[in-house]
Amino acid sequence: MRKQVSVGEAQEMLLNLARIKETEEVSVTNSMNRVLACDIYASIPIPPFNRSPLDGYALRGEDTEKASEENPVVLRITEEIYAGKTPEHVVLPGTAAKILTGAPIPEGANSVVRFEDTEWDSKYVRISKPVKPDANVIYEGEELQKDSLILKKGTLITPAVMGLMASQGINTCGVYKKPRVAVITTGSELTDEGEKLCYGKIYNSNLYTISGYIRNLGLECVEIGNVEDDLNSIASKIGEALEISDIVVTTGGASVGDYDYAVSSLKKIGAEIIFWKVKMKPGMATLAAQKDGKLILGLSGNPGSATLGLMRIMQPYLLKCCGRAEYMPEEIDVILKSGVKKSSPSTRLLRGKLSVNNGQAFFEENAGQGNGMIKSFLDFDLVGEISAGSPPVPAGTMIKAYRY
Repeated sequence: MRKQVSVGEAQEMLLNLARIKETEEVSVTNSMNRVLACDIYASIPIPPFNRSPLDGYALRGEDTEKASEENPVVLRITEEIYAGKTPEHVVLPGTAAKILTGAPIPEGANSVVRFEDTEWDSKYVRISKPVKPDANVIYEGEELQKDSLILKKGTLITPAVMGLMASQGINTCGVYKKPRVAVITTGSELTDEGEKLCYGKIYNSNLYTISGYIRNLGLECVEIGNVEDDLNSIASKIGEALEISDIVVTTGGASVGDYDYAVSSLKKIGAEIIFWKVKMKPGMATLAAQKDGKLILGLSGNPGSATLGLMRIMQPYLLKCCGRAEYMPEEIDVILKSGVKKSSPSTRLLRGKLSVNNGQAFFEENAGQGNGMIKSFLDFDLVGEISAGSPPVPAGTMIKAYRY
């Protein structure tokens, strides 16, 4: 067991243990927030034909070369082409085809003039200024060429990804199966929602915060519930959770108090402790263990610490287990808008949000940075990081931050 590891060391140890589940086929309709298990290539170009981006007339640009207000070019209209219709006539010198947005460009035409720039009647269209060849034409394959790689294995499926697959006529896709995570909270002081709150007790927010966060990352989550501070009860519940899940996450009991049983309960069931305590604040009381190839991740009982432990230490591992090719949070440099008055013996994590002023990126610290505070994760998109060993840091200092 390693104690007092750095954030980077903890992340790396977990990533080395990540195992991706087998794949399954799902409909594109039901693929949202899943992860692609194979590369996808374009079977057809997009668009699949030359098309018009607007309503107007398809013509030969050469025919309008000498057009002017004094001497407009008059072209005979051969047909009307709407979206979905196949053109019936070739555009020959002296002719044009009325065309609507999205319709195929007829053979012989090389440009489209807008309705607004013409005068017309039922048989003829008049153009009073030259139209260059290639004007207002969207060419076949302009967005995607046939056989080009359009989506890589490990891509998170978003609405845009779903639309891109649909544009290729794809109705099912291979995705990685979701890992199942069991969440257990521990603490004799915790009360379930809906029950009367007695003096000295608090409601169990961790179960919902951590479970919700895990589901949001794209994993399946089973809420086991709360266990009182009893070694045998906690050990038994972790054992039960391992039987029905791929990963177990616990909160509480990871410190060194008389009723902190996270480490001892894991030892009792024969789990191997990988690391215990990470050199960061909040979230130091974070641990990881392994039993029969399954990971048990222990978080602090304090809501703020538990959520930061999940984000900074466990999120990359969880995303990698989902099959995600990109699993590390985006790192950016930001300027502290307000100073940090305390020194930071360990890596200090700050909850806040990104703001941009005059082209510069700033970190705005949210109110309520305490270990037990959860409100600071509202209106939140950045975790700012103050390096270990730093003295108080004044406003205007550049720091690293991670986007969530």
